[in-house]
Amino acid sequence: MNLFNLRRTVPSLEDLAAEPYANASAPAFSSECLMPSVQRPQPVFVRGQGSWLWDSEDRTYLDFTQAGAANSLGHSPSVLVAALAEQAQSLINPGSGFYNRGMLKLADRLCRSTGSDQAYLLSSGTEACEAAIKLARKWGQLHRGGAAGIITASQSCHGRGFAALSAAGSGAPGNRFGPGLPGFSQVPFNDLPALHAAVDAQTVAIMLEPIQSEAGVIPATEHYLKGVERLCRELGILLILDEVQTGIGRCGTLLAEQLYGVRADIIALGKGLGGGVPLAALLARGKACCFEAGELDGTHHGNALMTSAGLAVLDSLQEHGFLQQARHNGQYLGQELTRLASRYAQGQVRGQGLFWGMTLADESADAVVKAALHEGLLLSAPQPDCLRFTPALSVSKGNIDEMLLRLARAFSRVRTAQLHCRKGVAV
Repeated sequence: MNLFNLRRTVPSLEDLAAEPYANASAPAFSSECLMPSVQRPQPVFVRGQGSWLWDSEDRTYLDFTQAGAANSLGHSPSVLVAALAEQAQSLINPGSGFYNRGMLKLADRLCRSTGSDQAYLLSSGTEACEAAIKLARKWGQLHRGGAAGIITASQSCHGRGFAALSAAGSGAPGNRFGPGLPGFSQVPFNDLPALHAAVDAQTVAIMLEPIQSEAGVIPATEHYLKGVERLCRELGILLILDEVQTGIGRCGTLLAEQLYGVRADIIALGKGLGGGVPLAALLARGKACCFEAGELDGTHHGNALMTSAGLAVLDSLQEHGFLQQARHNGQYLGQELTRLASRYAQGQVRGQGLFWGMTLADESADAVVKAALHEGLLLSAPQPDCLRFTPALSVSKGNIDEMLLRLARAFSRVRTAQLHCRKGVAV
């Protein structure tokens, strides 16, 4: 059922370049006191349920971004709401210097579920990536003569922290803070010979995203990732997988490494682990378990409220049939996006599970995102020529079909606006 009012005039390219609803009546809420750190469209959202959002004007939107894949179970899932409400009544945050039951239970569940030996709980994927780098370098001090070099793939973007931004490289999407710090080097993604050539005596670890999100949803090939694992084992260095985006069911398995048949020494988790609240984890296995007391700390790390959310998410993902259904719907989404791309002469569709990207025929991604917003559909564009789709893991086939209809109308809006623009130039 179409819940959005579609009776709107066809916008021009100038309209699509502007923010939707920019000419609407003055909003009830003002953003004047909010620092303009992120470019945001006009709607002010007040309510969400599953795959849907409602704004302050009671417009309805189908959300295929889900807070950048953080809302793994969709908006306000009952299991998460109940867990947070119950925990908030008893204990929220006793402090990271003390144990709490949720901290211990979640660490145990994560280790048992992923075959890891130790887990540390944090507040964000950026912190998890920073901690992974710090752990690898601690291991290098103990076992590799002080080696501290980290090799990453170009166009990766491991969070937004200081060291994490350096790991991403100055040319990576999202890194606007100048050249990387010493100790990090980048090589092309999916290029094993380049990786071999980059390793030297100062290399302590190779750090990769199984699927590069910000570069445009580019999956590693199985040959490449298995080759990276083999290289790490042969040279005695660590393999770090940044699964902040791909972990916790996003690719149809609990971890993306399971899809590739590899096993990392260190894994960074974030985004979907909290189901929409700030929660992340650092996982370590075998020889990589070398932190000592006091080497990681944070005011909110492992707090009881957030860990209750993580336990609720894991409970849902590990219910019988949940991930199987997510894989089934993900396959359907990929197939139908491919058909739609062909119909509108767009480019390649790539991804895994419920994590997909569509390359466009031109750099019109921003216009398509804004046209989709006019249609009541929320999408993101990691690159000027790429759309990204990260729906809730609980998304239904009906939600997917409705998204495809709205995306088709968005493509038509952009195409019509482009034709009007060309006619205007011709005149």
